[in-house]
Amino acid sequence: MRKILVTGGAGFIGSHVVRRFVKNYPSYHIYNLDSLTYAGNLDNIQDIIDAPNYTFIEADIVDDVVINALFIKHKFDSVIHLAAESHVDRSIKDPIAFVKTNVIGTLNLLNSFKALWQGNWNNKMFYHISTDEVYGTLGAEGLFTETTPYDPNSPYSASKASSDHFVRAFGETYGMPYIVSNCSNNYGPNQFPEKLIPLFIQNCIENKPLPVYGDGKYTRDWLFVEDHARAIDLIFHEGKTNETFNIGGFNEWQNIDLIRLLCDIMDKKLGRIAGASAELITYVTDRPGHDLRYAIDATKIEKELGWTPSVTFEQGLDLTIDWYLNNEEWLERISSGAYRVTRKE
Repeated sequence: MRKILVTGGAGFIGSHVVRRFVKNYPSYHIYNLDSLTYAGNLDNIQDIIDAPNYTFIEADIVDDVVINALFIKHKFDSVIHLAAESHVDRSIKDPIAFVKTNVIGTLNLLNSFKALWQGNWNNKMFYHISTDEVYGTLGAEGLFTETTPYDPNSPYSASKASSDHFVRAFGETYGMPYIVSNCSNNYGPNQFPEKLIPLFIQNCIENKPLPVYGDGKYTRDWLFVEDHARAIDLIFHEGKTNETFNIGGFNEWQNIDLIRLLCDIMDKKLGRIAGASAELITYVTDRPGHDLRYAIDATKIEKELGWTPSVTFEQGLDLTIDWYLNNEEWLERISSGAYRVTRKE
């Protein structure tokens, strides 16, 4: 039985990855390690907590002693590393927290994995999930490829870039088998409502302002979270070792256009007159170092692994809005703080 450690598995993307692996691979044992910060939510994985091939571990990747003891105890043969501080606004206010989790935490995992398996790398894998933000910003043209030079502009993207470099360095220095993937903006069920799409869905429901940075013309490539989880599954099982894969939706939207589409869908689903939700749009002062445009070239994963997004953005957004409207209790538990419940190993 493969013993796979998934870090950050109570978070947004991680919960979808954990669920997919637990359900699709009963011969694997999936260990979900999460420190349950504000973004970790056990409500996200309630449907699999009693699965026989699943174990939850509450621990912080920053604690090297605990992490090393867990590797010795459970002998994880593979790591799928998603645990990270990820909100750019928070990184601007507290960059040290991002260095601790994203850099030191990653290094702790690498050290423990190396100490356990160095000299016996057969059927072992350290898979590190990263972001397109490490590449910096694009102008009006062009796409990020796997060979685009790194040029991070926020404390968040700088910390992720550093973690990417450490993973590759361990591969080169110690022969550790690794894969890195860099993905565009995700959206979908279970996303913490500080990110744009769930925040604006919640604010539309509650008739609160929809805060738009600057002129709203910042452009992002959006990907439905379940398509990202499917890509991670494919890359883990079939991707070439010691390589990078970019994952994106070929789906660019200016923020203001996305928000207007979201408002139109919300008006229809909430039975409001057309344009009612759009009246909540409020332009606010731009954040420092705001990257103009991200766009991923996902040709490599398409050609090598046959992966393409399964839904259009309009379909995915419709599914996402329906999920939030049908799970208002989940949103309420976030707002009230009731979701902040811990569970020890």
